[in-house]
Amino acid sequence: MRIVVVSAGLSSPSSTRLLADRLAAATLEHLEHADAETEVIELRELATEIAQHFVTGFPPARLAAALDAVAAADGLIAVTPVFAGSYSGLFKSFFDLIDKDSLTGKPVLLGATGGTARHSLVTEHALRPLFTYLRALVLPTAVYAASEDWGEEGLAQRIARAGAELARFTAPAAVPIPGAAPDVDTAAAIAPRSVTGAITSVDPADGFVTVPFEQRLAALRVP
Repeated sequence: MRIVVVSAGLSSPSSTRLLADRLAAATLEHLEHADAETEVIELRELATEIAQHFVTGFPPARLAAALDAVAAADGLIAVTPVFAGSYSGLFKSFFDLIDKDSLTGKPVLLGATGGTARHSLVTEHALRPLFTYLRALVLPTAVYAASEDWGEEGLAQRIARAGAELARFTAPAAVPIPGAAPDVDTAAAIAPRSVTGAITSVDPADGFVTVPFEQRLAALRVP
């Protein structure tokens, strides 16, 4: 089982790469497959090849290998720095070159880094729509890390939960989800989703019961 990590950080060392590595480590921690491994693609090393592909229409060998790795991955972690309130141009350019069907149904964990908490919703207004358009299975928890978040318990908790989600959707085995209530079957704490991202129905025998909306409303009424 292979988890491919795409990091669009431009510096070395890079907070974007650091977040990507921690998300990958959290995912591997929850995977039960002994042969599970990660492959990291540093986009800054492919910047020239990406530009050449746009001009010539043909990917150089290193870029072709990276595109093939993403297409063949069992799960994907995609992390970008934030520029002008959105993902970086290098990040978008790489995924513009992905075959339109390569990510269909593939579990994708999103991450982003920035200098201020003002950009914390970038994962929702920019990254999630991009990967939904590519028909990827975008995981519920995305992780944004501002400069002040590093070393804080909240960031570590979000990383742990996101990694558990990717493991849960990538592997058929049940994976406990950090933060789930103790009396809840954590193997079913995240409902399976369709390739469009919609939660699908689950057999109650598997531990997840869908409560009708009318019943939920009735429970809120004051006697």
